[in-house]
Amino acid sequence: MAVYGFIGTGNMGGALARAAAKGGAELVLADMNRASAEKLAADIGGRVADNKTVAKEADFIFLGVKPQNAEELMADIRPVLMERSDEFTIVSFLAGKSIGYIRDLAGDSFPVIRLMPNTPVGVGEGMVLYASEDVSDERLEEFLGVMKAGGRFQHLKESLIDAATAVTGCGPAYVDLFVEALADGAVLLGVPRAQATEFAAQMVVGSAKLILESGKHPGQLKDAVCSPAGSTIVGVKALEEGAFRATVMNAVIAAYEKNKKL
Repeated sequence: MAVYGFIGTGNMGGALARAAAKGGAELVLADMNRASAEKLAADIGGRVADNKTVAKEADFIFLGVKPQNAEELMADIRPVLMERSDEFTIVSFLAGKSIGYIRDLAGDSFPVIRLMPNTPVGVGEGMVLYASEDVSDERLEEFLGVMKAGGRFQHLKESLIDAATAVTGCGPAYVDLFVEALADGAVLLGVPRAQATEFAAQMVVGSAKLILESGKHPGQLKDAVCSPAGSTIVGVKALEEGAFRATVMNAVIAAYEKNKKL
């Protein structure tokens, strides 16, 4: 059984580790806050270790530290990686950091999978983008087979990952704001808060599933709800008066610009 090692067990690292656990992987968990790794191990199994142990023993080494800490981490584990003679793969989900950057810090052209996951991975509904270099088809197939419990994985040219991540990675926050705003509107009209939030959230889940499963353009599905002179088209008009679509597009562009700076 392949060993999946995680350096960093925060929100995203923890979510990916949970997916790996569901996929049957053997886990080794490390975090600068050891209590965080211990809590996760207690929840999903696996053993707690330090960064160098993960670098030495894992078949897939997940890098889950903050991007600004990447150089320090890689300087610490690089000697361990250089001493290994067996096959291993570095899995990076450092925001804004390319495969070439990771290889430079690692000190050699090791096989690398670059992931850009999002928080819904934690409930098995993630949209995970990936690119790779020098990873065999068999190795990649093995990896995807284990990690599929986290949601949808889609290969993408690395040059497009930062742009797409402005939707997939940042998007959950935008959706959360939208759901909160919808619930606030319902509360203003007298619906109890808990019910308003549930109604809005399930509506988003169902609408998203309809887009994916029907194959129809979102605009076509929108038109199907907008009856002539009905209440929905009046609501759509109110959104357009607030520059709803342009504002969302600007949010994606702003997130992309930040990704580039990282």
